[in-house]
Amino acid sequence: MIEVEVFPHRYLKATTTEKFLNKVYALETTERIIIHGQPLPKTVYYGPAKGTPVNHSERKIISVGGVPVELTVMAGRFWITLKDDSELDKLKEICEELFPFGYNIKVGKFLKDKPTVTDYIKYGERFVNEIDKRLIGITDPRSKFESAVKIIPKEEEKEDEEKSSKEE
Repeated sequence: MIEVEVFPHRYLKATTTEKFLNKVYALETTERIIIHGQPLPKTVYYGPAKGTPVNHSERKIISVGGVPVELTVMAGRFWITLKDDSELDKLKEICEELFPFGYNIKVGKFLKDKPTVTDYIKYGERFVNEIDKRLIGITDPRSKFESAVKIIPKEEEKEDEEKSSKEE
């Protein structure tokens, strides 16, 4: 398993983010994608206008792998976990196509692979021991799980679910 950081030289619009996520997610070796960027809040956090709605044009619902995902950040960096490096060239081709303004790609270690203290505090030891390993260390202790993580099943997983529901 390898981790790749894709760092476009500009923040991405929602349409470009959607195209990028769908193309990368279509790769066979993609396990998970984490998006980093500037937050796109629904309301103003602080100051005299606290609580008033923010109508940002890029806070949209995009479709990734057929699953609707609310874009809560203006995408500026992606951490992608791949099973192996066999499709790294395809990932570079996707970046060349979608980021004509430039980008950087690094292969390295960007995500935690062991439960954090925060995971134990938020979920408890029993849950952490049974949690899907792809979810370790990626949640904010102050956030609600539904708003922080969106699970998008791969085609093989969808087929397995359909087979098991037919058998029952």
